[in-house]
Amino acid sequence: MPSSDLSPKGRSVVKRQSTGLVPLTSDEAILANSFDNNTLSDWSYYYTHGVHLAGTNQTMAQWTADRWSENGFQGRLDEYQTYLNYPVSHALSLTYPNGSVFEASLEEAVLAEDETSSYPDRIPTFNGYSFTGNATAEYVYVGRGQVADFEALVGLGVPLEGKIALAKYGGPFRGLKVKNAALYNMTGCILFTDPGDDGNITEANGYAAYPDGPARNPTSVQRGSVQFLSTYPGDPTTPGYPSKQDSPRADKSPVVPSIPSLPISYVEAIPLLRALDGFGTPGSQVNRTNWVGALNVTYSTGPAPGAVLSMSNVMRDAITPIWDAVGVINGTNQDEVLVIGNHRDAWIVGGAADPNSGSAIMVEMSKAFGKLLATGWQPRRTIVLCSWDAEEYGLVGSTEWVEEYINWLSNSTVAYLNIDVGVSGKTPSLSATPELGAIATNLMRKIVWPTSPNETLYDAWSAESDGEVGILGSGSDYTSFLHNGISSLDVGSDGGPDDPIYHYHSNYDSFHWMSTYGDPGYQYHAAMGQYLSLLAYHLSSDEMIPYDLTAYTTALRSYYEELRATINSTTETVDTSELAAAITQFETSANEAMALMNQAVTTNDAALKTVVNHKLRDFQRGFTSAGGLPDREFYKHVVNAPGIDTGYAPTTFPGITEAVEASNFTRAAEWVGRTSLGIRRAADILKT
Repeated sequence: MPSSDLSPKGRSVVKRQSTGLVPLTSDEAILANSFDNNTLSDWSYYYTHGVHLAGTNQTMAQWTADRWSENGFQGRLDEYQTYLNYPVSHALSLTYPNGSVFEASLEEAVLAEDETSSYPDRIPTFNGYSFTGNATAEYVYVGRGQVADFEALVGLGVPLEGKIALAKYGGPFRGLKVKNAALYNMTGCILFTDPGDDGNITEANGYAAYPDGPARNPTSVQRGSVQFLSTYPGDPTTPGYPSKQDSPRADKSPVVPSIPSLPISYVEAIPLLRALDGFGTPGSQVNRTNWVGALNVTYSTGPAPGAVLSMSNVMRDAITPIWDAVGVINGTNQDEVLVIGNHRDAWIVGGAADPNSGSAIMVEMSKAFGKLLATGWQPRRTIVLCSWDAEEYGLVGSTEWVEEYINWLSNSTVAYLNIDVGVSGKTPSLSATPELGAIATNLMRKIVWPTSPNETLYDAWSAESDGEVGILGSGSDYTSFLHNGISSLDVGSDGGPDDPIYHYHSNYDSFHWMSTYGDPGYQYHAAMGQYLSLLAYHLSSDEMIPYDLTAYTTALRSYYEELRATINSTTETVDTSELAAAITQFETSANEAMALMNQAVTTNDAALKTVVNHKLRDFQRGFTSAGGLPDREFYKHVVNAPGIDTGYAPTTFPGITEAVEASNFTRAAEWVGRTSLGIRRAADILKT
């Protein structure tokens, strides 16, 4: 469930250095040389040729655990009884003022070249956790469906109440688009993908559409969850506790929609948009970012008198089992644990990029560690592999697992590494808590990137990112770990503006697409797997946990300057001196801890090494100790969280920043105190 629509705000900067390929150690070479392009293709084929919608394929979960067991891990399944819903029927039609009717098919084309697009059990286009209901009304184009878009429409005098919203994908998480439509008293929401977000690889630029070429197939549809991710993820009926057979069930309405929604292709959005041409305000005059796309329409707001949409969405609710596959290699230090995860479920039969490029990499990585185990090696820290179910509905499998094992995780976990879309293109991406930036980027220099034998993964990443490690928001399985104070990292390789179009959550995210366009030869799969393996090796085996605490201080100071700029853009004042003092206290403690690490290594003092490692393991817990954010208690990290109106993209010092943006300066002052408390508690853990 990742999104490339992440704000660069608050990224931590790693000093960019031009270096060649750094040689591998003997253990690193065993890991890297274990990756085989052919077996990666085999694993990809297995995962992408059977339905594995959340809660539907226990066999695939067991197969994953069995592969890990074959390679020296102790494999098992952890089962949860979760609320999910599944599609029964849907319909959408447009009645024109003259009485003629356009009936949308709500289907993706069957392609002879792409076998899984024709499977009889292929999954319909739908939104997970969508509301069962009907709506018939005139409709309004609402841009990307952010609150600011709706406010712009209100300012233009466009009537919203009782209308159906037509929203373009991009920007906020799709569930928030539906939530916002309901907040403005609209009765339904239609979501579509616009080729204007496809970079340079479009039919308008002369590229053939898939399967004949790399451009978007016009019938592709982005399925996906419409849970209100920025309120809380996981099973909507068990907030804060694991979903078991006898678990009490809470009201789900705070995090799921109250109006129906349907996703459609751009080819079926065109008639809807075109019927609005000449009515309301033309898109060019709305003055909202990304309001106008690349279709041959004016993107007018509407409504068009007499142009009426009729929509129907029928879902089947279920409390149903899901299965997380888990594999364990015990380390010599039982109180230090590394967790590595990827989700397994997909909205379609395929899922070759999302998520099963990561799934294939995880199986191949277990094989690599199996070869290292065969040499007599044992990790210093326990390694836990996790294959999550039901991530797509709302990070359900990982959230329930963290809720079940939270005491053990809080007492032992050093870090969580996440790989979701391992490969959907040739542009590596990295987001992490700042202390992980140095080890994560240094190891990139040891991996050859397939674009050129002379290019490293670091070269490719730094050319795209300018050496900035992204800040974590939400949208994948690191979320529950991060907001329980566990250092976290998310890595993958995404499509750039000149890469073949990746059909996100579409039938065309398939083995055929991956083998033909996405990663022919599976070389990028191998490179990403080699990199993740080296990260796992060092975090599990280095004598000292390889964290750079000075990078966290640098990040906190950067976030502070951004916060001051946000405050200064208003007419009010907020006293942030307590926050500045807390950051200074953190800096002092971080420097002391780094000095103590050097002392422990220099003196070879085993007891002191343990003391320092436990400080490094635990300091993040302080950031989550001040209570949850207002109206969304799940999100406890005072330094960063997904934006309340983004769902994906991060907001730094969210308790303060969002209060300022909402002109709630009393709450902003309160959260200066609570944020400062969290930072001081992290500093206290590091203090020597």
